Amino acid sequence: MNDKKFQLYQLSVIFSMIFALVGFSYNIWRLESTETNNNIRVACFETLKELASLELIIYYAYYDQDKVEGNPRKGWIKVGLINDFSALTSTDIEKSAANLEQVWRDNWPQLHEDKIAVDKIVLNIDKVRGEIKVVLSKLD
Repeated sequence: MNDKKFQLYQLSVIFSMIFALVGFSYNIWRLESTETNNNIRVACFETLKELASLELIIYYAYYDQDKVEGNPRKGWIKVGLINDFSALTSTDIEKSAANLEQVWRDNWPQLHEDKIAVDKIVLNIDKVRGEIKVVLSKLD
């Protein structure tokens, strides 16, 4: 009888250890997943803020003809930040941000006088925003 109790005790200890390891492993995985999602979320929100700032610079440059607030050098800084943040999000956002940088590169010299150039840049800003919304909606 003692032998049977001892075997049962050993079995329950082994089962408890396995259960504890599985629980611990799940907890670690969940914490990693939560941290990754949080990092993506923060990078997306920061990117959205930079996109809004870039759009404001464009509107100052074209609609207000404000050479100070609409200075393309400020735009270059925003485009650089958008690209930096996009690397922390998803490949789709990263591609859209790279495309925005190319459109900015091609059109910034006409920013103060060409509505078509302004529309191209703003359209690409909206594309990046759209990609961000898709990524944010898929996060846990």
